[in-house]
Amino acid sequence: MRLIHTIHSPSDIKSMSSDDLQELAGEIREALLVKLSQCGGHVASNFGLVEATIVMHYVFDSPTDKIVFDTSHQTYTHKILTGRAKAFLEEAHYADVTGYSSPQESVHDFFTIGHTSTSISLAMGLCKGRDLCGGTENIIAVIGDGSLSGGEAMEAMNCAGEYSGNLIIVVNDNERSIQENHGGIYKNLTLLRNTNGNAQNNWFTAQGLDYVYEENGHDIDALIRLFEKVKDTNTPIVVHIHTKKGKGYEYAEKSPEEWHYRPPFELETGNNILGGRKTYPDVTAEFLLKKAAEIPELAVLTAGSCAVMGLTPERRKILGNQYVDSGIAEEHTAALASGIARRGGIPIWGTLGTFFQRIYDQLMQDIALNKASVILLFFGCGAYTASDITHTCLYDIAMLSAIPGIDYFAPTCLDEYEAMLEWFIHNIHASNKPVAIRVPGINVWRGKCEQDIDYSSLYRFRVEQKGEGIAILAVGNFFSRGEGVADCIKSYGIKPTLINPRYVSGLDENLLEELKVNHKLVLTLEDGIVDGGFGEKVARYYGDSLIKVLVRGCKRKFYDYRELDDYLTENRLQVEQIVEDIMDIWKNS
Repeated sequence: MRLIHTIHSPSDIKSMSSDDLQELAGEIREALLVKLSQCGGHVASNFGLVEATIVMHYVFDSPTDKIVFDTSHQTYTHKILTGRAKAFLEEAHYADVTGYSSPQESVHDFFTIGHTSTSISLAMGLCKGRDLCGGTENIIAVIGDGSLSGGEAMEAMNCAGEYSGNLIIVVNDNERSIQENHGGIYKNLTLLRNTNGNAQNNWFTAQGLDYVYEENGHDIDALIRLFEKVKDTNTPIVVHIHTKKGKGYEYAEKSPEEWHYRPPFELETGNNILGGRKTYPDVTAEFLLKKAAEIPELAVLTAGSCAVMGLTPERRKILGNQYVDSGIAEEHTAALASGIARRGGIPIWGTLGTFFQRIYDQLMQDIALNKASVILLFFGCGAYTASDITHTCLYDIAMLSAIPGIDYFAPTCLDEYEAMLEWFIHNIHASNKPVAIRVPGINVWRGKCEQDIDYSSLYRFRVEQKGEGIAILAVGNFFSRGEGVADCIKSYGIKPTLINPRYVSGLDENLLEELKVNHKLVLTLEDGIVDGGFGEKVARYYGDSLIKVLVRGCKRKFYDYRELDDYLTENRLQVEQIVEDIMDIWKNS
């Protein structure tokens, strides 16, 4: 029997020899490769931490000793060792676990984590709780993949410097974030690596933390000695280990950026099984490269997530000094964009909508309040791009709608998206306010009709089909769903009006007023939560009229990954469900 099949809890590895542990590491990588090739997931980040995770569970006593993984996108080995091996060994159980830590899955997971730079703060909270309640367990924070540059991590390090109890901070230094690291702290990590941890200039010790270093973060014996040395420490200490991202899989070692997260792939070749379909990140990058060549004032910004905008190493090189990567530092990037705009530049910053949630105050204060001429691109919003609970973004429309001074747009197709980008790149300073664009989350497709090229008149909805009786306002990704509803309603002898709102942070009050003349029912469809969303604005406008409004979106809750059909059915967003609800109201009106 292979060793991996004998692991049901961390206690099962306590009596293993170092040779057994090394063999186990190989078996874990094999299991991960098979599953990830079929399901996709974080490859390079997990492969680089296999040995260190094994040794932490060998030396420490989880769950009494508590290990907190930053971002937790490198917890696959941890899950295998803590009773969840079936989810990596048996295809029928692949969906049993999420890609991140989850207290609902195991007592060995202490937080639901998916955003970066949080582990040290969370671990310090556990330390304080331990001290208040009486306890002696070890608290270990594991941080890497560029997370040290995040503001929360730096704040936590600063506070850890004056703490006087057991806190072990494992810095997994693989020399990378998702792409290359950015920021002065990583210069110091390079210096520490080059001096085997002996450089006098040490960022960690300067803050009052003890420090140890291990050059080979894949050496089982060396890691055992290291963690046994720091176990039960009574002072905060940084354990700096040098690892290789993607360790053990040739393609991931050679291209760790490409393999940080990977969709399903062929094991032998590493090729993407899904093929080379055009994506919105790709078309965005191509468009911005063209514009950057024409407009020297244009700056393309990212905060450690350049792949979200399709910015491959080759494309970043072409952009040159018109490309800025702040590292994982969204708060800084927001204020940086505001400063660039104030000096006359044209900053365009795109990232996942879930990451924009991290800078609510900066969106409000540094950008909106200061009327900064910034263009923000929200990727990955809505049900069509649903991911794990920490990365699902259904809250962006409500979030931005609550901030005065930001106009939020939801194009329905590639043509409309590019038309908006073209207009605002050339006119953003004339508008004297920030704009945000909800990048479509479905397959790239061209519109059925010619798109507007002038967006100077805000809050003007576009009527795609004139009708009467029923009006359908379908936002962005859900416009095609609105088309489906409109077609079904025709079978009842009703030709509805179909409207593409485009602007989701405000209303076209003139058009809404016109609908009162020959419409009795208005349906709103949005790919996000209805509380505080677009549909509620429409319902509020018609509140003192005879028009009935059916608002359709999703309930205000946290959504973990689920099949699209399940999500749509739960929220009565299937076309047949919507039509049924419309006709029930219509018959009784």
